[in-house]
Amino acid sequence: MDNYDLPEFDVKRAKQQALPYAKKVFGDNLVKLNIEDDGQCRAIFTTSYFTLQGDNTEPSKSQWSTLKKKLKRHNRGVFIFKETGETVHNDTPHYYIDFGFFKH
Repeated sequence: MDNYDLPEFDVKRAKQQALPYAKKVFGDNLVKLNIEDDGQCRAIFTTSYFTLQGDNTEPSKSQWSTLKKKLKRHNRGVFIFKETGETVHNDTPHYYIDFGFFKH
C-alpha cells in the first residue's frame, strides 16, 4: 500500500460503531470486519454485493465509486481509502474496502 498522509482515526469509535455501520451498508453480504490497532477498518464482503453487467468479471470503477458514496452518505465522519480489492476468506473470493472514523 502506498504511504499517504493519513488522518488520525478514532479507535474507540471504530470499536463501537464499525460493525453496525458495516452491517447497515453491506447487510447480509458482510463476511468479516477487521479493526486494526490504529482504528483502520476493513470490511470484507461477498462478491454478490455487486451486480455485474454483461461479460464483466469484476465490478466497474463506477460501482466502486457508488459504494464509496454510499459509505459517506451513511456517515460523513468516515474516511474511505482509495484502494479497494479482492481477497480470499475461507477459500472463497471476496471484496474488501478500508475505512476509518475521523478523530474529532
